[in-house]
Amino acid sequence: MATEKKTSPVSDVGAWAMNVVSSVGIIMANKQLMSANGYSFTFATTLTGFHFAVTALVGFVSNSTGYTSAKHVPLWELLWFSIVANMSITGMNLSLMLNSVGFYQISKLSMIPVVCVMEWILHSKRYSKEVKAAVVVVVIGVGVCTVTDVKVNAKGFICACVAVLATSLQQISIGSLQKKYSIGAFELLSKTAPIQALSLLVLGPFIDYYLSGRLISDYMKTISSGAIIFILISCSLAVFCNISQYLCIGRFSAVSFQVLGHMKTVAVLTLGWLLFDSELTFKNIAGMLVAVAGMVIYSWAVEVEKAANKSVPLSKHSLTEEELTLLKDGLEKGPIKDSEFGESK
Repeated sequence: MATEKKTSPVSDVGAWAMNVVSSVGIIMANKQLMSANGYSFTFATTLTGFHFAVTALVGFVSNSTGYTSAKHVPLWELLWFSIVANMSITGMNLSLMLNSVGFYQISKLSMIPVVCVMEWILHSKRYSKEVKAAVVVVVIGVGVCTVTDVKVNAKGFICACVAVLATSLQQISIGSLQKKYSIGAFELLSKTAPIQALSLLVLGPFIDYYLSGRLISDYMKTISSGAIIFILISCSLAVFCNISQYLCIGRFSAVSFQVLGHMKTVAVLTLGWLLFDSELTFKNIAGMLVAVAGMVIYSWAVEVEKAANKSVPLSKHSLTEEELTLLKDGLEKGPIKDSEFGESK
């Protein structure tokens, strides 16, 4: 039996820190790149294609130099995963365009319970009362500090549902594929990134034209050096963001990634107030405190659950006195036959 791969607390914290720092950094860079006060680069889907193209290039160089080893994953699984991941990206962009920011935030919050239900359906995974309570606290806290106006329409609701289901399934699949094929986070990412890059770079300009009414080809004719620099910064941060996402989900779970991932929401609100003079109300602060408290409770609840699982008695490996007696009698009554060669020993 293969031994279970253990990870150190330091590397676990490092993976989370990389994800939080790179995610917050990419949000800040994209805010400057896409805002009207910045460079008005409103082509979010195509930009994501750039992100995966750079990630695929890094993966190719890593495999070519022997830094990482390529393991086999069936092509149909990679294609299926890439389709789900691209549906997640496109659905989120359409949901943000068609719905209010408040409903968009609600749809993002709904991913936590959706992931829990999907893991229960797909992997028969169950959660303790402490974990469920912590999830509720986090959802309430993040909801209080982010949800404002809530407006929704039929098209927007459908897009939000597709986005939530696709994102939840994608994140669960990241962990299950790593376990199923014993493949590392970066190795899996280097296999899926080229497929996602190609499909998003082909379809992205059409999706972005539908969303913004602008052609990226027209923008590129007059693009400034500042916009190019921020695109490169965004792509560089995306490499670390993508790698750390696969690392975190592979080490922990999709639910943990969603719950503790809302630390990024708190960080973005705080940095927006510090760097961009965004308004930070008492409601925002109260919600952030509740969310952080929920994350702390969740971390504690997960440790309690792990300790409870370890304390469950394992199946016995030693024979009882009665079983030894029966075995001895059997040995005395006749010879044991070799099943492979059919000869008595």
